[in-house]
Amino acid sequence: MARLGNINPNEVDQLLIDFVSQMSACGALMGNFDSTERLLGQFLSDDRVNMVMEEIRGPAGRNMWEKLSNVQESILASYLKNEYPQTVAVVLSKINSDHAASVLSLLPEDLSLEVVNRMLSMEAIQKEVLDKIEQTLRSEFMSNLSQTSRKDAHETMAEIFNNFDRQTESRFLAALEENNREAAERIKTLMFTFEDLGKLDAASCQTLLRSVEKDQLALALKGASDTLRDFFFENMSERAGKMLKEDMEVMGAVRLKDVDEAQMSMVNVTKDLAAKGELMITKNQGDDELVY
Repeated sequence: MARLGNINPNEVDQLLIDFVSQMSACGALMGNFDSTERLLGQFLSDDRVNMVMEEIRGPAGRNMWEKLSNVQESILASYLKNEYPQTVAVVLSKINSDHAASVLSLLPEDLSLEVVNRMLSMEAIQKEVLDKIEQTLRSEFMSNLSQTSRKDAHETMAEIFNNFDRQTESRFLAALEENNREAAERIKTLMFTFEDLGKLDAASCQTLLRSVEKDQLALALKGASDTLRDFFFENMSERAGKMLKEDMEVMGAVRLKDVDEAQMSMVNVTKDLAAKGELMITKNQGDDELVY
């Protein structure tokens, strides 16, 4: 477990259990991003803290325009209808065209026509103007959106648990089950883990395989169950599967920490692809699709 220093592991366990219990009781995260980030920093590495905080702060995406492309159309339209037509035109020109079309159709007719005309006559946007609009969106819109997100406390906590290494996750879940079994069970239900990759459909699995480095895949599968290994091999060509098996054999013994990191990387790649609409994530067998 990263960054524990001289902190007693039992104290960290209790800290997190108290944190989860308070969240479960109130139904939402109380406090601010800074306090949450400081808490996570006590038992996660900097990289994993950043991943969790990015998930908590807002919709999936690496920059402002990717984030806006993942905001529900009606919410974005409700915000933009009060902005200047030129500002709306700039925003819609920067997000995905299919998303822009949906937002445009929800705007008042007079405004939407004006926005279309502005977009048609738009010239190159000065960097200073674009930076100003992006800063306004970040401070006024995305900040409020992240604080009014429909994601409840257990969903947030599931994202945090997803970023633990395997041993830390097991230890915290076991400790939490003794204190708050209901919360622990709900968190486990909401978590998307490496083993859940075995529930991808064939097309989604093949999309994932094309997006993952071969050495990372081999390392991740070294610690996978036989069932999950077979699932991935079934979605490869015979030649590719044979080469991967040979790579795994050549690796010999590997560190559990390295396997955990490779598996976490594959989970994060899967979420990124799902956010872009390039594959579908299904947590449970059936119709319980997870949207990121």
